Amino acid sequence: MFVTVTGGSGSGKSAFAEEQILKFPEKNRLYIATMVCFDEESRQRVKRHRKMRKEKHFDTLECPTDLIHARIPKDTAVLLECMSNLAANEVFSPEGAKEHAYEAICDGILHLKEQAADVCVVTNEIFSDGMVYDKETENYQRLLGRINAYLAEISDVCYEVVYGIPLRIK
Repeated sequence: MFVTVTGGSGSGKSAFAEEQILKFPEKNRLYIATMVCFDEESRQRVKRHRKMRKEKHFDTLECPTDLIHARIPKDTAVLLECMSNLAANEVFSPEGAKEHAYEAICDGILHLKEQAADVCVVTNEIFSDGMVYDKETENYQRLLGRINAYLAEISDVCYEVVYGIPLRIK
């Protein structure tokens, strides 16, 4: 099963995605973390989230770029969080795929699908704030939009979480 969960910041999408993974029958659960910590606050947040996931029997794989090289046991349910971080890392970090970010990410997602029993990907809805951004940010938004459309296309099930309410859109 391949599930995509999207929603705005603070919508409840992460908690909902964890619930989806907990429903899968696999004994092994793997959280693929894509966030890069830049300060003490983010490091503390990651530490707190790791502890919460550990209680739910998740192992964690730090994978801020280069998803294609992640090795996943076949009987594993994978939660990848979050696509918007992965896309930003692939575009903006020195070790990222830069102009090949779309291909690198899509190939990495297919690689996960081939290896894992079940996959749930969390992504952000960042397109409805009505703000005008600089060219670099607009390019990132277009990239994430393409990736999100691809995720929805290959998903068995796709949800948008709005105000904590999951809406099945596929």
